[in-house]
Amino acid sequence: MRKAEIKMHNVLAGLLSQDESGYHFQYTHEYLQTKNAKPVSLTLPLQERPITSKVLFPFFDGLIPEGWLLDIAEKNWKLNPRDRMGLLLACCKDCIGAVSVHPITDEEV
Repeated sequence: MRKAEIKMHNVLAGLLSQDESGYHFQYTHEYLQTKNAKPVSLTLPLQERPITSKVLFPFFDGLIPEGWLLDIAEKNWKLNPRDRMGLLLACCKDCIGAVSVHPITDEEV
């Protein structure tokens, strides 16, 4: 299982994970209790229960670089272009905008 912290303006908003059944995103209870909590995306509404999908959520897939920048990432880090979660974890820690993706390693769990 691969996991990542999803931060909104550097505040932990939720956790994204991938396992054999697909992808799961869940907001943290603490984030949902904040006064001005905003959804990470309109397609990922604020809710307590996890949101699941067989494919990577389009919002997160859209954070992955394209074109020549993707080519550079694939070659330098030896990434599989079909491994969307791997690309997201490797390339999206410092995205343009409010959302960032921070991989959780096995040592952190």
